[in-house]
Amino acid sequence: MVGGGSGAFIGAVHRMAAVLDNEFELVAGAFSSDPARSFASGEELGLPKNRVYGSYTEMFEKEKALPENERIDAVSIVTPNNMHFAPAMAAIGAGIDVICDKPLCMTQAEAVKLRDAVRKSGLVFALTHNYTGYPMVKEAREAVRSGKLGKIRKIVVEYPQGWLSTPLEAQSQKQASWRVDPARAGSSCCMGDIGSHAENLAEYITGLKISELCADLTTFVKGRLLDDDGNVLLRFENGARGVLYASQISVGEENSLHIRVYGEKGGLEWDQMEPNTLKMKWGDRPAELVRTGVGNLSASARWATRLPAGHPEGFLEAFANIYRNFAKAVRKRRWGTPTQPEQLDFPTIDDGVRGMSFIETVVASAKAGSVWKKMPR
Repeated sequence: MVGGGSGAFIGAVHRMAAVLDNEFELVAGAFSSDPARSFASGEELGLPKNRVYGSYTEMFEKEKALPENERIDAVSIVTPNNMHFAPAMAAIGAGIDVICDKPLCMTQAEAVKLRDAVRKSGLVFALTHNYTGYPMVKEAREAVRSGKLGKIRKIVVEYPQGWLSTPLEAQSQKQASWRVDPARAGSSCCMGDIGSHAENLAEYITGLKISELCADLTTFVKGRLLDDDGNVLLRFENGARGVLYASQISVGEENSLHIRVYGEKGGLEWDQMEPNTLKMKWGDRPAELVRTGVGNLSASARWATRLPAGHPEGFLEAFANIYRNFAKAVRKRRWGTPTQPEQLDFPTIDDGVRGMSFIETVVASAKAGSVWKKMPR
């Protein structure tokens, strides 16, 4: 692991998700840019001192020198945004498969460079857009793919939070401080942090690419350097229209990622706060509630379901589904292990490039006075 040391929220999430299926064991790490903190974190995690490193460059160099059956097989990068690109490139250069937190990089140029390196290497690269790991998200995608909704006309996706409605960064709150800092977060706070999840979910479920967008970004908290609220109009490649709203100053909202998709024949609705339920809507009959673990679900939804019906599955399990499928892909690459299509379903480097295109196009549109901008393919 690179990053994810003491006090890091997402590092602990990744570690729990990685071990849920006994696919991975944490054996080494460079857990902080501060070597002392890295060593302290490694001690807390029970790692031997010789497998805890003061930097990711030292880790890759020394791990590569170990016998093949002892060195690390993959690396999880769980740092702030400005520390995704360099460790990922170093890992690829060392021949190590990578799983990385989102967004992919700081800029589109970095994203393309990393994508080219991954393609050339043939290594496996997964990006943790974890909401794609929910069983009912996969069932929603299969409903669209199978033509149940007909041609898609309208996509409405929203991701409101309220936790940044006050200047938490002024209190040195760790999670807030780096997200509102352009040097560590990049060109956007709200759209980069959670708007990118909404974009990815819309494209994942519908299979449609955003072709153009028109964005309005606002910074409501005085003195903040990056956006904390945004609204985006979307045009998709098939002619569908959409609305994307992301906010971190919507007081009282928790983590309300919510998507609605409407086609010529029907619609669907999914809410991350109630993840085990998918609502299917029809013009000629009552709406249907599709539940995790109940009925004749798609192979993708069944594979992503871990528990019997009625047992809540959530955030950690969705994360773990990405780690499990990543492990299947690594085994297939190395040893040709047979896999089913649903076992190789996870966000890739290409999704990361799409995410960076979205963020940069949103920022460019907003800066130009909320004008329509084409989104790079």
